[in-house]
Amino acid sequence: MPTTDHLISRNASSMSLSAIMQMEMRSAAIPGVASLSIGLPSFETPEQIRRLVARRLAADPEIGKYSLSNGLPELREAVVAFHRARTGVPIDPDRNVIITAGNMQGLNTLFLALLDPGDEIIVTDPGFVSHYEQIRLCGGVPVYWTMKEEAGWALDIDGLPELITGRTKAITLVTPSNPTGRIFTECELRRVGELARRHNLLVLIDDPYCHFVYENGGGYFNLSSVPELAGHCVYLYTFSKAHAMTGWRLGYMILPEQLKKQALKVHDAMLICAPRISQIAGLAALKENAAYLPEFRAVLAKRRKLICARLDRVPHVFSYLKPEGAYYVFPKIIVEHADSEAFALDLLQSARVSLTPGSAFGPAGEGHVRMAYCVTEDTIELAFDRIEKRFPRQ
Repeated sequence: MPTTDHLISRNASSMSLSAIMQMEMRSAAIPGVASLSIGLPSFETPEQIRRLVARRLAADPEIGKYSLSNGLPELREAVVAFHRARTGVPIDPDRNVIITAGNMQGLNTLFLALLDPGDEIIVTDPGFVSHYEQIRLCGGVPVYWTMKEEAGWALDIDGLPELITGRTKAITLVTPSNPTGRIFTECELRRVGELARRHNLLVLIDDPYCHFVYENGGGYFNLSSVPELAGHCVYLYTFSKAHAMTGWRLGYMILPEQLKKQALKVHDAMLICAPRISQIAGLAALKENAAYLPEFRAVLAKRRKLICARLDRVPHVFSYLKPEGAYYVFPKIIVEHADSEAFALDLLQSARVSLTPGSAFGPAGEGHVRMAYCVTEDTIELAFDRIEKRFPRQ
């Protein structure tokens, strides 16, 4: 049988399928798995969004066609209004906005626009697994910035300057954090922004979870709201989580004008444009009253309370820090285990419970697992019933 191995690029052959997807694919082969491994909200796309799309499908002869590469003008105008209402910062729909097929595609566009082989992007550790792989795929080097677990996964601001080199291009942040649920403080973020300004770097703000904050809701701070950092911030918003639109693949990024000119060339070559029908859905999400957001947040708060209560019942298996936002908890494995991947695989095979090994989220994630509580309460209960059975108290 002929092989194509010799045709594969070094970049592709050195990559790994994300541990999140690996666990989901393994789970799919086992009937009745209780999965807490993927951040897929159980909510349906809200009726008001689907209703507007249905009307446009029936009446708009253009809806199946390309849009401009940077997105529908009416959606970019809505993004400008939405961003200004949230941050107070004025932006221009033509100079500063690109509509993307979600934040992952937006970041991939940025990495391709920014990185030459060997250039560096600083990433939090733990951080989002796909960021690491995207940086490598684009020829760059992810530089791990270890967070302080003993301080509740706080940013180690004092340790950041020593990571900056002549090859550093940007710092990537997610707050509330995936996988820890930590909300980085305004003081922390302002110091990151000042370091970026001083060293002439970018801060890439990947923001899927800003609408999902709990007791520390007042602590959420958007660094792109600081006017003097406008030339050093790229803000990426996705409709996937907050608007239950994971499958629509839609987001936007707000970026300095000169960077937009370069990023748009990559975006056009990669995608041409985000799907027009999804852009119509995004328009509904931004312009109509999003009354579902408080409801989603309340449901997730209830599920967070449940998963923390269930974790409290297995202190011999896990210790954990209560998440402040997003919909993940990142407990440390206390029970005897070889490593987080072996633990997750054993739990999948022996108890039909799917968790994501913490090692996927960077070196500091080893010894932990990520649990997503955006699933139904019945799924959370079933998963922990099985965990308790698998690890009975002695």
